[in-house]
Amino acid sequence: MREREERFHVETTVSGDVVCVRVVGVVDIATVGALRAALWAAPTRSELRVDLSEVRLLSAAGVRALLAARLWVRAQGGELVLVDPPPVVDRVLRATGLRRVIPIVEADRVLASV
Repeated sequence: MREREERFHVETTVSGDVVCVRVVGVVDIATVGALRAALWAAPTRSELRVDLSEVRLLSAAGVRALLAARLWVRAQGGELVLVDPPPVVDRVLRATGLRRVIPIVEADRVLASV
């Protein structure tokens, strides 16, 4: 159990109309439940940012969770935005077409808007 805790965790912060879910580690079948729970538990705001800057791997289960979260957030009148995916994650987002569906911003732009 300790190994899983070291390789994956999720933190949620709220600042005004923006909720940021910061994901750290490997998003795979073993950890996607925790990611999904954090996304669904996030307070309703106009924007839900998912910070992927410290994600080392994004599996198909993670892609499905992000797509489902996008639909959920849009149904609530908000927008899901991905923040600063590293190259290994960006390749997955491009290959699956998710990059064309969910806006992606750099961390520098996010900091300037907060």
